[in-house]
Amino acid sequence: MASLKHLRIRIRTVKSTQKITSAMKMVAAAKLRRSQERVEAVRPYDRAMHEMVSHLLKKSRQDLAKEPLLLTGHEDLGIHLLVVVTTDRGLCGGFNGAIIREAKSVIRALQGQGKVVKIFCLGRKGQTLLRSEFGDLIVETIVHGHKTGTGKSTENFSDALDFSTKLQGMLIKKEFGEASILFTVFHSALRQTIAHHSLIPFHANWENPDLLPIVELESHKSALYEYEPNVDSLLDFLLPRYLAVELYRVFLENNASEQGARMTAMDNATRNAQEMIKRLELSYNQTRQAYITKELIEIISGAEAV
Repeated sequence: MASLKHLRIRIRTVKSTQKITSAMKMVAAAKLRRSQERVEAVRPYDRAMHEMVSHLLKKSRQDLAKEPLLLTGHEDLGIHLLVVVTTDRGLCGGFNGAIIREAKSVIRALQGQGKVVKIFCLGRKGQTLLRSEFGDLIVETIVHGHKTGTGKSTENFSDALDFSTKLQGMLIKKEFGEASILFTVFHSALRQTIAHHSLIPFHANWENPDLLPIVELESHKSALYEYEPNVDSLLDFLLPRYLAVELYRVFLENNASEQGARMTAMDNATRNAQEMIKRLELSYNQTRQAYITKELIEIISGAEAV
């Protein structure tokens, strides 16, 4: 039987943990609200960018003098770059574990197709969890998020633009032939789904069922467009821009999903701590009552002996 002192220490420890998890839950809830607003704001822009580039390709692809590299990739190279987006910190339940399980499944499927797989980790947890089994495939790991002047970390479009430029540089150097990204789509604090999307080459027929559709007017579908100066120049500008916007949306989706998962995990931890405190307090009262009863029996036995 545990001593009263030991039980008191455990109760005090669990209460301290409960205060921490409760505070983390409130912080995650506040961050989630801001993250949700940002991801809902960027989704229509990302969808519109995709529709614009898709429309441009469907109507004028035959007019291209030379197709951009982002449109074709290096199909004959046989090297697939998988970008795995995780978090930099833990304490968010099974959020990172689910992404890593899916990543391992995708890697094995690609290897089964005879492709050489390279892994680019966005987030420290991805490297940590993939290192034991696929460490030799990881080409680089960077943290996502930008340190502002106040010291707070936030997802910034400049980070997406930098990463987009880095991917294009790797593509030009033929370090990979095609690229895809694995991340988490935010739906609500209780629901996030894992998505695997192609980044390079660009697919005009790509549809994302996870995003809310933008209603397109019938008059726009049949409208005629004139492009200046020419289609080649427009695509040279739009495709890199679209890639950066897509990466920015991925960052925001993953950040909102992380905060939702962390809020849920900390809420569950707080509830579990409360239940543990109740059990420990019950055990403490029972042990205290047993000590009191024992002392009374000893006193009564001593009095009878006298």
